[in-house]
Amino acid sequence: MNAISSFFLSGISYRKSDATTRGLFAVGQEKLESVFQKAGELGVRECFLLSTCNRTEIYGFAPSIDMLQQIICAGTEGSQEQFKANAYFLQGEAAMKHLFRVATGLDSQILGDYEIIGQLKSFVKQFKKAGLIGSHSERLLNEVVRATKLVRTHTAFSSGTVSVSFAAVQFIKQYFPKPSDKKILLVGTGKIGAHTCKYLVDYLPGNEITLVNRSQEKAIALAQQSTSLQAGSWENLPALADAADVILVATGAMDHVINKEFFSSDKQRLVIDFSVPANVSPQVRELEGLTLIGIDELSRIKDETLQRRTSEIPRVEQIIRQQLDAYLEWNDLRKHVPVLKAVKSKLMSIQSGLNDGQEIDSDEKIQKVINGVALKMRTHNHPGCHYIQAINDFMAPSLDT
Repeated sequence: MNAISSFFLSGISYRKSDATTRGLFAVGQEKLESVFQKAGELGVRECFLLSTCNRTEIYGFAPSIDMLQQIICAGTEGSQEQFKANAYFLQGEAAMKHLFRVATGLDSQILGDYEIIGQLKSFVKQFKKAGLIGSHSERLLNEVVRATKLVRTHTAFSSGTVSVSFAAVQFIKQYFPKPSDKKILLVGTGKIGAHTCKYLVDYLPGNEITLVNRSQEKAIALAQQSTSLQAGSWENLPALADAADVILVATGAMDHVINKEFFSSDKQRLVIDFSVPANVSPQVRELEGLTLIGIDELSRIKDETLQRRTSEIPRVEQIIRQQLDAYLEWNDLRKHVPVLKAVKSKLMSIQSGLNDGQEIDSDEKIQKVINGVALKMRTHNHPGCHYIQAINDFMAPSLDT
């Protein structure tokens, strides 16, 4: 099986599964070692996964899709049987194209959401450290990253400020017609939390914003970026939540960090939970005056920015095709490397036997012939014929009298 046909994708996303189901298959940082171990047990040398609030997907070069599903389920609360019941899978070029669509934001719950590429890079970095990113995966991912840069540079697809983080700020402004002087609590200062914090400072000035993180050093460092920010302690989270008017939660924890028992009054509150699985207990909905918004509800935001992005889809598709073709061309050439090496070795052997009086620039001549052979082999898969033709091309001019 060649590299293209052995590339698989399997995953679940917002398109077929709700947040509760997706939560069963979220892969937290503490579960990655189990994933790496399972990949080693199965002998899968190249794979990586992506786990966000919108999706959990695994990609890799493997003998079968079942192996990849075993690997990803080693890091989830849900079983492999449950995963298969909710999952989709693609193979070969179709799976690769899906990866490009995800990375560029074309398959995001909020069209053009550019936060996804940072999340992908973070997971890939860890899989590379574990030795699971080989030459094929690295080349493919390089083209994916190039595609995202071209989309950002040459289209308006990711322009504006529409993302899950920005959608949360917009929702706050809709929920509180006069959102100034509100006490805002942001729980979790990872990538999504940091993006949300920036939007809170930029679009909701005049509010008291408290940052809380399990690692308090991260919260303190982020709080130092603006005078409207302050850091709170994780141990004081119940009291901070009870005092807040708006609570945004993005910890990436695998269980609830905000519970009904935290609240002692029924004042009007807005709680936004970015996390999958949910970090806010559903029991808080029972509280009078409290509104709980999950990631799926946030993602339904529609505005002029999204309409502009829709008009850019054909250009994004064109860039994806261009960069995917670049990978496929590299793969085709790589398949012929053994033959090209053999041809070059033979030509160098022939050259060493020629008389110096023939004045042939061997290096330049040999490379020119090799380039010609490579071009022909990409379009006509007959290595033996090209081998003979290369020798003829090399010898004919030198024997011309």
